[in-house]
Amino acid sequence: MIVSLAAIGMMLILLVLGMPMVAALLAAVSFNFVAGGQWGIMVPQTMVSGVSQFTLIALPLFVLAGVIMNAGGISGRLFDFARALVGWMRGGLAQVNVLTSMFFGGMIGSSTADLAGSGSILIPAMKREGYSSELAASVSASSSGIGPLIPPSSPMILYSAVTGTSLGALFIAGLIPGLLLGGAFMVAIAFLARRRKWVRHGDLSLKEIARTGSRASLAFGTPLIIVGGLVLGVFTPSEGGAFAVVYAILLSLFVYRTLDLRGLYRAFVAALQMTGELLIIVSLSFALGASLSSAQVPQAMASLIDVFTPGDSMFARLLILMVLAIIAGMFLDPLIPVLVPVILPTLIIYQVDLLHFGTLMVMAVVIGQLTPPLAIALIITSRIAETDQLKIFFANLPFFLLIIVFTLVLMAVPQLATWLPAQVG
Repeated sequence: MIVSLAAIGMMLILLVLGMPMVAALLAAVSFNFVAGGQWGIMVPQTMVSGVSQFTLIALPLFVLAGVIMNAGGISGRLFDFARALVGWMRGGLAQVNVLTSMFFGGMIGSSTADLAGSGSILIPAMKREGYSSELAASVSASSSGIGPLIPPSSPMILYSAVTGTSLGALFIAGLIPGLLLGGAFMVAIAFLARRRKWVRHGDLSLKEIARTGSRASLAFGTPLIIVGGLVLGVFTPSEGGAFAVVYAILLSLFVYRTLDLRGLYRAFVAALQMTGELLIIVSLSFALGASLSSAQVPQAMASLIDVFTPGDSMFARLLILMVLAIIAGMFLDPLIPVLVPVILPTLIIYQVDLLHFGTLMVMAVVIGQLTPPLAIALIITSRIAETDQLKIFFANLPFFLLIIVFTLVLMAVPQLATWLPAQVG
């Protein structure tokens, strides 16, 4: 037990010192196995077993589809359509930011990919129309958290691989929370816009909506393929990822003609780099989880939770687990493949609904990406907006608190995540 805790402490210290996640995780796994006297051959065996999950095939496919769409300029068409729909409102570009993230989430499912694609367009556009750099960056950072909820979702693919939960059910479970979170952001922006007297830019034009909608219509084929195929049972999530890649190539290369063969090659290389590093982290996480389980860490965690849980309250147990996940998310990216193998036995002991908890873990990922010291969303937006991360964090507090409240509601009302999969399945 002491060796396992020391291994976790070592990993966190190395991450704080700036060591890459892969190296810090490898150091923790190696130390835990060597100092714990466990059989060394278990490390490669557990790593290979972890990444042999069939569900993980969907990860590189959806990542590749997202990279191709980013390179093919799909984000610009979505931005134009969103601007025609809501850009005429008070605080219009902030509303456009949220709506574009909702659109983009249905095609990529990664907050960092959303920021790289739409953030590079929206943050400069908001600055040109008089929004402060901090506000433009904070709206982009927070709204990007919608993407991992709306299918397809990279965090949910990782969660499915670790827990064995149906990926199709997870995708569908995130749909209602994702749409509700996006709607909550838009209501909050409308309130702030009226209170702070943000000006309007432009007028509502049905002609412009029709024109931009026509230009972006084919881009919406991706979420229709994914969600429609899953709901109708036409294909598995992995097959949906393959369809999404082919569709993205056809759209960018032959229909829009915004991508050439050289650009397509670069997209493949970028996707390979992203998924390669991620799968190494996943494999090491399975090894760390196995060693911690053999050291009885999950059982000790369950006993500790019982000490702080009044009565037999499932909400209180979820709250403690979520606090742990959020704290871990402040240091770990990606969070799910590192943390979930450790707490999975505890979830099973308490008979936690793994489908519901999957959506909660995605919210923990979103909160972690907005919270220092790691705060990857703040890092990306600070570079685009050319401003300080701490200023973005304080400007983001209204949206951050909204995300916290939304997470608490999602914890208290699991039907928000579980109702739709039950109807479909």
